Amino acid sequence: MKNRITITDIAKLANVSKTTVSFYLNGKHEKMSDETRQRIESAIEKTGYEPSIVARSLNFKQTRLLGVIIGDITNAFANQIVKGIEAFAREAGYQLIVGSSGYDVEHERQYLRSMSAMGVDGFIVQPTVEFRTMYNELGLDKPIVYFDSPNRDNQGMWVKTNNYEAVYDACDMLVEKGYERFVLITADPYILSTRLERTRGLTDNLDLRKLPYDTIIADSEVTEEELTAKLEQIVENQRNVCVFVCNCWLLTKVFKVLSKWKDRIPNDLGLIGFDSLEWTELASPTVTTIVQPAYEEGYMAGKLLIDRIEGRNEEVPNQILKCWINEKESTEKKR
Repeated sequence: MKNRITITDIAKLANVSKTTVSFYLNGKHEKMSDETRQRIESAIEKTGYEPSIVARSLNFKQTRLLGVIIGDITNAFANQIVKGIEAFAREAGYQLIVGSSGYDVEHERQYLRSMSAMGVDGFIVQPTVEFRTMYNELGLDKPIVYFDSPNRDNQGMWVKTNNYEAVYDACDMLVEKGYERFVLITADPYILSTRLERTRGLTDNLDLRKLPYDTIIADSEVTEEELTAKLEQIVENQRNVCVFVCNCWLLTKVFKVLSKWKDRIPNDLGLIGFDSLEWTELASPTVTTIVQPAYEEGYMAGKLLIDRIEGRNEEVPNQILKCWINEKESTEKKR
């Protein structure tokens, strides 16, 4: 079996010190002559040497790895967030280690410990409401950027969207169209601050208008039959009803349930959800959504974290991006 090429081998072949090779591998070429750089490049090409991340971290205390903890990696919003983070990280010469917590604080704790042991330079996290307390208890000192759901005290660095205002404005639009009763369907709003903002954007608006609404709390295990049972009495006995779904993964199930009353959409029954998914553009009827700039949110989170890791501190530590309403057939009510 062929012995693994080491940094010592490259240094001997290029006739330079191991420190000089380490500087080269970490992109620090400022004080290096072209001749030296070319000798190192040639030695790496001849041997097929691949630098060890662990070895580099021992020399420079930096791995150029970012730990990313997502609530649910399976949904479209998370996919776009990770793409955005990865795009900026690649531009800056960093790589990602990604974990999906399932919105469970103990899973978050496990990921923090394992990623810290791998030597990540910082974290980007979609946190549960208990995350901050748990993070402080671990005594970690790596920089961290929250996305989507900053902690309730809004401390630290974070990037998010204007969830509350976006839902409040959407409610204005729906009331103006003539919808008179609302149904709010959401996963537990007390797990993520984002969910609280969305639910309050709707309920605050409706409370001011003194318009009635019902709230349905549903988790990821809820079945279409269970949703049908909860919606049936409301939809069958009310007119000018609009259903607002807070979570993209719930929207699919609710759309299927409401197909039973498809002939009433949109003039007597409206549907609006969060995040513009591919199927919402192809469905019949097409579905109105509040769209988050997820890719941009991820890109900005990566930019903010690497700015802090590298000590530039040029980026504003708290950033709010704007959502927009992609109105489709499910709320195009004709007055």
